[in-house]
Amino acid sequence: MEKQQLILEPVILFLPQGWGACQSRRCPRHPLRRAAGCSRSQTMGEVQKGLLSVIQSLQGSPGQELRIVLLGLDNAGKTTLLKRLASEEVTTITPTQGFNIKSINSHGFKLNVWDIGGQRSVRPYWRKYLGSTDLLIYVIDSADQKRFEETGQELAELTEDESLTGVPLLVFANKQDLVTAAPAAEIAEGLSLHTYRDREWQIQACSALSGEGVQDGMNWISSQIMSRKK
Repeated sequence: MEKQQLILEPVILFLPQGWGACQSRRCPRHPLRRAAGCSRSQTMGEVQKGLLSVIQSLQGSPGQELRIVLLGLDNAGKTTLLKRLASEEVTTITPTQGFNIKSINSHGFKLNVWDIGGQRSVRPYWRKYLGSTDLLIYVIDSADQKRFEETGQELAELTEDESLTGVPLLVFANKQDLVTAAPAAEIAEGLSLHTYRDREWQIQACSALSGEGVQDGMNWISSQIMSRKK
């Protein structure tokens, strides 16, 4: 396992504001998919086992790589989630200024997870690194309801990018351990996820800090990989 800190090169892209574009995608008559709930508390080892199950599902494909991009607003918990997946300590987390890459090699397969900073100054760089993405993980701070409009707009713009056409989407409704956290189903409705008919998607309630729900999200990723192999 290795961790690299890289520096982003300047690029100029517009930064959209507001919730309007996201709500325009709403289809009230379409049934909202049930959001997955948190599982019981899990150890770091169990989460790591879930991550390895994704890799093991691709056995028989030596030399293949899976590129996962991890995005979300600043303070959503992306780096904490990445550390949880890598079975690292999550007690000390610093904001990601550029981006982190964690790579795991197993059974001849390399899983690359890209954790890209979510500050306003960094978001214009997101699209620069979407090429060849196999799966998008989008993390939301479920307790920061003042920023739901902002995070929804960013996600709506992302999913319209040609580089992510048809790419499966896993939304982690993070920080469910906080009493002010909104339910995953409510967040899914606000994001109009039921209108995303061009891709497979799932919203998973979780706490990256405790590990609850993370394993369920990894199981969904594994199922997506298996279905694409068929």
